Amino acid sequence: MSGINTETTLQLRLWTVKEYHRMAEAGIFGADERVELLEGKIIWMIAKGTAHRSAVGRTDRLLQNSLRNRALICVQDPVKLNEWSEPEPDIAVVKVHPLDYADHHPTPREVYLIIEVADSSLKLDCEIKAKAYSQAGITDYWVLDVVSSQLHVFREPTQDGYQSEVIVEKDGIISPLEFPDLSIAILEMLPPLRGS
Repeated sequence: MSGINTETTLQLRLWTVKEYHRMAEAGIFGADERVELLEGKIIWMIAKGTAHRSAVGRTDRLLQNSLRNRALICVQDPVKLNEWSEPEPDIAVVKVHPLDYADHHPTPREVYLIIEVADSSLKLDCEIKAKAYSQAGITDYWVLDVVSSQLHVFREPTQDGYQSEVIVEKDGIISPLEFPDLSIAILEMLPPLRGS
C-alpha cells in the first residue's frame, strides 16, 4: 500500500459576491449570523470581545474627529474587493461619495485605509485578510493587535502579498499614507488600561 495516495483532493465551490448577496436576500443566513465573503468562501466572523469593541470605538472617534470632511469612516461595513471577496473590515477610511455609497459598496480605488482590530483573529487578519487586501491593491492596511498592544502596518501591495510589514509598538505614532499630516498615537486607538 505504500506509495498509493489515498487522500482525495476536494474541489470547493467558490461563491461570487452576487451569489452571496442573493443568499442573504433569500434569508439563508440567520439574522444573528455574522458572515463575510473572502476569496469565494463564506467565513464566520469571530465573536468580538470588549477590548475589540473598545478599540474599534476609540479608533472610529479618533478618525472621525481628525478627518472630518476629508474622508468617510465606515465601521464594520462591506468593502467589495473583487467578484470573490466582500469583507467587512472593522474600519474602512474611504473617499467621500456624493451618494454616501447608497448605490454600491466601496471598492479598492475608493479606499484610503483599512483597519482590522485583532483580539483572537491576529493570524486571520495578518495572513488571509492581508493577502486578499494586497491582491485587491489596498495600499494601506493596519491590524491593531489589542492583545500585544501593537499595530501591524502593511504597505506596498502585490499579488503575492504585502512587501512591507512594520510593527509599531504601543508608544509609537503612525500616519496614514493618504493623510501624512495626521499623526496618530497607537495608545489612542488601544483600549485604556484599567485604572488609567
